[in-house]
Amino acid sequence: MLRIALPNKGRLAEEARELFNDAGLEIRAKGERALTASLGGEFEALFVRAQDIPEFVADGAADAGVTGWDLIAESARSIRAIADLEFGRCRLAVAAREESGVEALDDVPPGARIATSFPRLTERFFAEREMPIEVVAVSGAAEIAPHLGIADIIVDLVSTGSTLRVNGLREVATVLESTARLVVADDGLPQRGEAKDRTRELDDLVAALQSVLRARGQRYVMANVPRDQLDAVRRILPGITGPTVIDLLNGGAHVAVHAVTPAAGIYRTIAQLKGLGAEGILVTRIERLMP
Repeated sequence: MLRIALPNKGRLAEEARELFNDAGLEIRAKGERALTASLGGEFEALFVRAQDIPEFVADGAADAGVTGWDLIAESARSIRAIADLEFGRCRLAVAAREESGVEALDDVPPGARIATSFPRLTERFFAEREMPIEVVAVSGAAEIAPHLGIADIIVDLVSTGSTLRVNGLREVATVLESTARLVVADDGLPQRGEAKDRTRELDDLVAALQSVLRARGQRYVMANVPRDQLDAVRRILPGITGPTVIDLLNGGAHVAVHAVTPAAGIYRTIAQLKGLGAEGILVTRIERLMP
């Protein structure tokens, strides 16, 4: 049974649980404080801090793990991402006080003190640009550092930017874009059991998670449309390989059309179908979508 390290708290934890549940891998724990759980009876979950997951995977304590790309990159451990899970979207950003006069990266003065909980990424970012800085490592709440005189600038995670604005800070550059990733060790799965079976299990896990992600942005549309409007319907509902067309039992002037279409444009899609004389339009969510 593969061991999957999952975040034990926070937004990453909540969204990871939702994704695994939607993929049919329900998390079954003995209690809220349990450190392990079953994932649908197929895998074993290990609940640890998100920042510790790269080390658990690199050291072989877990076969795979889910954590943010920012934490993976900062860890510098020998692991690789095998799937982008598309949640936990944020960016690691350089920010300065509004009144500092720093409005762009070029305005950062030589030797500036930069507070961050991502010292490796920060040092690498400025070194690549040949900008001498001094990193002040903090464990959290970096946005307070400029106000306390601890540092001139910060490098911190930003989602909407509201926390920066509330604290009088201006975002001036992006160090890294981050989402949650499924990661494994560079040298493959730890040797427990048959290698081929374990690799297949991991491939099946990736396929299951990706099928859920693929379905989230899509809708399944069914409608009865005039037979003589099928060319126009094909343009409106291209589907994955074209819409499915089914004759109705009464053999009349209408046929049933089924297709997958992007959720973002569903309002316009329905309006266009109505304009062609479509009837009985039904739109449903899709739980999984395999290519």
